[in-house]
Amino acid sequence: MTKKLSLAAITLLLALCGLSQAQTLTTLTHQPPDGAGIDFLLTDGTILAQGNQGQDWWKLTPDINGSYVNGTWSQVASLASNYDPYAFASATLADGRVLIEGGEYNFGAFTLTNLGAIYDPALNTWTPLNPPLGWDYIGDSPSTVLPNGHFLIGRKLDMQMAELDPATLEWTAMGSSGKSDFNAEEGWTLMPDGSVLTVDVLDNPNAERYVPAVQHWTSLGSTVANLQGPPSEGCIPYGGGQYCPPGEIGPAILRPDGSVFATGAHHLGASTGHTAIYSPGIASAVPAGAGFHGVWLAGPDFPNGDDAGDNFAVLLTSGNVLVEGNSSRFYEFNGTTFTPTLFSNGGSLLVLPTGQILVGGSEVYNSTGTYIPAWQPVITSVPSSVIRGQSYLISGTLFNGLSQANAFGDELETATNYPLVRITNIATGHIFYAKTHDHSSMAVASRAPVSTHFDVPVGMETGASTLEVVANGIPSIAANITVN
Repeated sequence: MTKKLSLAAITLLLALCGLSQAQTLTTLTHQPPDGAGIDFLLTDGTILAQGNQGQDWWKLTPDINGSYVNGTWSQVASLASNYDPYAFASATLADGRVLIEGGEYNFGAFTLTNLGAIYDPALNTWTPLNPPLGWDYIGDSPSTVLPNGHFLIGRKLDMQMAELDPATLEWTAMGSSGKSDFNAEEGWTLMPDGSVLTVDVLDNPNAERYVPAVQHWTSLGSTVANLQGPPSEGCIPYGGGQYCPPGEIGPAILRPDGSVFATGAHHLGASTGHTAIYSPGIASAVPAGAGFHGVWLAGPDFPNGDDAGDNFAVLLTSGNVLVEGNSSRFYEFNGTTFTPTLFSNGGSLLVLPTGQILVGGSEVYNSTGTYIPAWQPVITSVPSSVIRGQSYLISGTLFNGLSQANAFGDELETATNYPLVRITNIATGHIFYAKTHDHSSMAVASRAPVSTHFDVPVGMETGASTLEVVANGIPSIAANITVN
């Protein structure tokens, strides 16, 4: 017997139909030869992806028209014979290299390895990276790149923290006073004031903020909605003893309005995953230099009994947050509503320079809506004429965008808050990316002047062209240049 739908149900169905038609998924013409477990955006516009074998890595290059859907894959250097990690801390550095550190698993065994490596795209080499002094186990740890370009990491098993200077590859121990629980399973979100926000997993539903200048954690109070999901298994043995997981959490993304949208797993007894929204408030005087305190509000729950524990989210160019549920369904949060869109094949999410989202290295998510002019990078100084094979300085504001724009529940950090330079030949319409490197800042949502260097590709077309700076998929207004 047919049942009559309520007006609310009809309205929801119509809304879902409209969103499904508006958002699309496009399959890449050429699939990654060995899959793509995690993807990184390199500063020359290509994508570095870890193959399913773990040690092998691949590069996706967009076609001459700038299409990643029609891009091609090529194999790059493999990791050292003793390092085959899964679930590690990671980052694209300001000098253009990619860093991976640790790993929950190595060659499929639960080891919490302290091995690491840095990939240099110019040399196509992986170089082993020594761990911080005394860190025998690192595993899948929270990390971020600070505004000064240094790589900050928290040791999984306790509250220790260390900072790497990419120029010297020297680690410095950092203070972590005030931390209420250990770093395990937490994710870090870089804030506009240079501090780092985290939502605790063990000490749930507490949130905290770290200020590197004073090396101190401060409580940000309760997230109201509990985002922690229970452990999926009991204590696990490893070389140093037993690790007892505190549970899981979802990704947290800084939005253009300065709020943070944090997502969760199924909390004990909950029928669905929760979300929470942090809105920054006025400056706090205690402790000195602790930055800003704000207000947490419970956000909308996941529809369909879904959650995002240990999964991905990205910031769309529209300012919406795209979250991948563990059902492989996508949800968009626009600051108020949290709406289901499409089902995908699942996998990592990465913001592309086109504003599209790469999904699992095999699909592209196309969203509707777009940025507002105030979010665009602004070029203040660029040469009017450049020569192929030469390097130049370009300056402006908002070169790092308004957010890191990519997040996971804890490890596998793939932030894209750095400038790319895209050059389009006016006569042919062909697109070329000039590798950027040595950005003066990695801060987010900063209006302060910044600069970066860009290397004009040797093989690009000459003649009248336009140049854009792109951050998190949002381009600047184009400048006219001549390529000689």
